[in-house]
Amino acid sequence: MSEAKRAVTKAQPGKPMIGRLVVIGLGLIGGSFAKGLRERGLCREVVGVDLDPQSRRLAVELGVVDRCEEQLAAACQGAEVIQLAVPILAMEKLLVELAKLDLGDAVLTDVGSAKGNVVRAAHLAFGEMPARFVPGHPIAGSEQSGVEAANAELFCRHKVILTPLAQTDPQALQLVDRLWRELGAKVEHMQVEHHDQVLAATSHLPHLLAFGLVDSLAKRSENLEIFRYAAGGFRDFTRIAGSDPVMWHDIFLANREAVLHTLDLFRGDLDALRDAVDAGDGHQLLGVFTRARVAREHFSKILARRAYVDAMHSNDLIFLANPGGKLSGRIRVPGDKSISHRSIMLGSLAEGTTEVEGFLEGEDALATLQAFRDMGVVIEGPHHGRVTIHGVGLHGLQAPPGPIYLGNSGTSMRLLAGLLAGQSFDTTLTGDASLSKRPMNRVAKPLREMGAVIETGPEGRPPLTIRGEQRLSGMHYEMPMASAQVKSCLLLAGLYATGQTSVTEPAPTRDHTERMLRGFGYPVAVDGSTASVESGHKLTASHIEVPADISSAAFFLVAASIAEDSELLLEHVGINPTRTGVIDILKLMGGDISLENQRVVGGEPVADIRVRSAKLHGIDIPEHLVPLAIDEFPVLFVAAACAAGRTVLRGAEELRVKESDRIQVMADGLLALGVKVEPTPDGIIIDGGSMGGGEVWSHGDHRIAMAFSVASLRATAPIRIHDCANVATSFPNFLALAAQVGIRVTEEAKS
Repeated sequence: MSEAKRAVTKAQPGKPMIGRLVVIGLGLIGGSFAKGLRERGLCREVVGVDLDPQSRRLAVELGVVDRCEEQLAAACQGAEVIQLAVPILAMEKLLVELAKLDLGDAVLTDVGSAKGNVVRAAHLAFGEMPARFVPGHPIAGSEQSGVEAANAELFCRHKVILTPLAQTDPQALQLVDRLWRELGAKVEHMQVEHHDQVLAATSHLPHLLAFGLVDSLAKRSENLEIFRYAAGGFRDFTRIAGSDPVMWHDIFLANREAVLHTLDLFRGDLDALRDAVDAGDGHQLLGVFTRARVAREHFSKILARRAYVDAMHSNDLIFLANPGGKLSGRIRVPGDKSISHRSIMLGSLAEGTTEVEGFLEGEDALATLQAFRDMGVVIEGPHHGRVTIHGVGLHGLQAPPGPIYLGNSGTSMRLLAGLLAGQSFDTTLTGDASLSKRPMNRVAKPLREMGAVIETGPEGRPPLTIRGEQRLSGMHYEMPMASAQVKSCLLLAGLYATGQTSVTEPAPTRDHTERMLRGFGYPVAVDGSTASVESGHKLTASHIEVPADISSAAFFLVAASIAEDSELLLEHVGINPTRTGVIDILKLMGGDISLENQRVVGGEPVADIRVRSAKLHGIDIPEHLVPLAIDEFPVLFVAAACAAGRTVLRGAEELRVKESDRIQVMADGLLALGVKVEPTPDGIIIDGGSMGGGEVWSHGDHRIAMAFSVASLRATAPIRIHDCANVATSFPNFLALAAQVGIRVTEEAKS
């Protein structure tokens, strides 16, 4: 067994993995690879090869390599790894020379950006693809070039793609993979053909367009004026036209088949754009521009399985909530999340243009917005809460280009399942790690009874694949548990089902879907606890003013109730009677809350809510109020912890399948703060009193993070709240508003 083979399993950080590394071609990439491994002590000797005497001299002087050789045979003698870092069209000649040498067990690898050409050249030179040749491509670079630009950290956090073939030696692949990882690279494996197609689209085509545009403009008679008045956008787009012409000449010739395929596809799209400009088709142009504006960020979220707002970047963003403080002033919290979701859905299915004001620009609502963009709906904004939706009608949605990614939004997934069950195309709904754990059989089961074909992951969890071209039949469904999401899902499916679809709920839940359907002109019948729709009608565009979200207001309702000498006015809050459980529960606990300036806006009741400090006391929470406050219980638990006496919650098992198990996570956090708490299968028992400080974990649940921020008002020491990034799902400006009214919570790094 060679030393190189043994090294894969025995290597330790900072100790040699291999004996001799040979790097052929001492430019930026080859030099950085050599320097990085040499500085980390992972090779006993690093030998460089380059045709340029100056490069060989500098490589030794700058510590890039231990020594240089002019002759290939002398350099490769005893080599364990040989990296080929020469221009891509020089590769064929180099491989012919290497094939003449006795390379022993040496592992070969390269850094070329077109892999098919390298593989063909190696096969031609050696008579077959050597088993110990691992093709590779580091996606990293610099505006500088040459060995003097060699940087030991160049590949840190950059992708390196390896393209092994079926005959590639697994140990050779493992060794090359490990060497790149030791340099801090993120290594992925990919098939040769797929690599070349992907790089043709993401790297080669943009360079071709930049070179072509600059050359085209430079040849015009008014070229001086064009470049004199070129703005930042032109400079940004054409910056890459300053790249090495010889290198890119080589790349385009080496990867010409993949480049031609991508160029033909782009030319078709460009022709469609030209036709739209020629015809004055503003709708087509707006569709392209609105989709393109968010595309980069959208796909980066999918790849990272993150959510849609990146205002909070850290995986473990920590809030530091300092004790004390009192609340005063007047604020307006963000728009209602439930109504924001539904405004996008129904606005997209309406005929005409719908204007939305007060839209919640949090990641959950943006997930819904992006889903409809993926299905061909032109949506302008959001900009300062304003969204313009160019509806396509009930039957105008188009098949998305791939799976629809919904981030952390359970509402989006459950409501879309019903809406998509009646479409003519297949759809797959996916989400982040948290959403992928949440139960979806509660909507999949009744939809299947209506005739939908839905496939789920294990135990009924996402992803959901919904098959198109199914004939749905209306039915009556008795819901086993109260859930606005299930009710709304079935009513939306009923828009596409023959006959009547009706849903009876065991307890009242939010009725935003029924109200908004009527607002768009679609008849909905409500008889007691049963809501029903029939197909055959249409949705007509409307104007929607989204009220402030009572679920977001709840944090401030509790905060002003528990902090001494506080008085706060919350403006324009939605007080839909199916959502006001938090107000009713706080009043039963002794809260001082009054509704002012009550009015109806867009079919939804709205009021300004005034809340003052109060001496809260524990209660047995009435079970009929549980569905009306289901999202507000994390902060209500904080109110209970500050109240005198015992608070008991029953009938709330739904809390265990939210973004987290909210019963257990809140119980764990309150216990860590010294509160006496006993979780039960369907609720919790909290003995109120004093509260200390400490460390709590929100488990990525936005409402948990904000609830413990509020708890600090009555804590005796600071509370550090871990994993708070998902606050952006429902309340992007929570920290700013909290500081404005007197809650002392900040991101820890900014404290």
